[in-house]
Amino acid sequence: MMPRFGVTCYYVTTVLIFGVFDKALTAVIQTQQTVLAGMREDAEVSCQLLEPKDVVQVTWQKTSNNVETNVATYSKDFGQRVNDGFTDKFEFKHTGLQNCSIVIKNLTEEDEGCYRCLFNTYPEGAFIGRTCLQLYELHEPVVDVRQSNSTEEWVVSCSATGRPAPTVTLSVSQQDLNFSQYNTVSVSNTNATFTVTTTAVLSGSRNNSTQVGCAARVLSAPHREVMVMIPDDDDDLDEKSGSNPRNLGIRISVTLSSVVLVLGVAVLIFVWLRKKSQNSLSHMAIQLNETPETANRDTEETDTQEYREVRQETPERTQQNYNQVLPSAPARRLIFDEN
Repeated sequence: MMPRFGVTCYYVTTVLIFGVFDKALTAVIQTQQTVLAGMREDAEVSCQLLEPKDVVQVTWQKTSNNVETNVATYSKDFGQRVNDGFTDKFEFKHTGLQNCSIVIKNLTEEDEGCYRCLFNTYPEGAFIGRTCLQLYELHEPVVDVRQSNSTEEWVVSCSATGRPAPTVTLSVSQQDLNFSQYNTVSVSNTNATFTVTTTAVLSGSRNNSTQVGCAARVLSAPHREVMVMIPDDDDDLDEKSGSNPRNLGIRISVTLSSVVLVLGVAVLIFVWLRKKSQNSLSHMAIQLNETPETANRDTEETDTQEYREVRQETPERTQQNYNQVLPSAPARRLIFDEN
């Protein structure tokens, strides 16, 4: 998708259009026959009436399936007016009864077509100019360079996507190198774009700063180009064999990191298991300590209860024994009398 850079359009051809009317009057209108603009960009469409006329209103129309629809008007009495349903798509850039232009914003496929400007005069009628908007789409090309099986040969491939189908051109910064065995394939995509891939073999003895370029073009729009360095033979072989020092360092770093991670996880598991074991032993010790105390409390409670029962029974038994031992009063007196 092309980035938006404000109002961007490319005038393919500037022509003079003569309006033809019922009264066979003619006037010269300067406009663009075709305006080329990128998808999602803004495009400006303008018309200028070169002969002075008594213009009452300028009307802009969009032509679709041979049907004209009014989208915007300008007059001295009412000023700028964009009709309902088009306020998000159209806006005036220059307003005047002799020279007027509009901007079509955020272009999509639905905006492609022709637009008319009508300089409405009284009593002569309308002088009409016509401009057609053509959209294009061009994405940045992608370049791939790899060494072939032969010595001092590289296979260069470049792909670009756009609409209509883009033209892909390969280039090299070193003059004594040359391309051969060109092959171009174009694929139609579901979104109405085309992907064009050009492949060629680059041969020759290169230096360390050799670059390969790929340029993509669509119609007369600005091209897009990408430059890449040709990879060194040693780097290419190292990458294939896996002995590149940089790759080796990366592998060592990854291996060490993995080992440290595994050891860390093992230590955490060991600490967790040890802590869990200590908690279990502490719980068992607490249970063992609580059991004798409970037994002692039960024994003390039993002894205390029995002691209370003995205390309750002791007075009664003591009284009974006392009654049994002590003689009655008359007996005591008899004993004393005998003495």
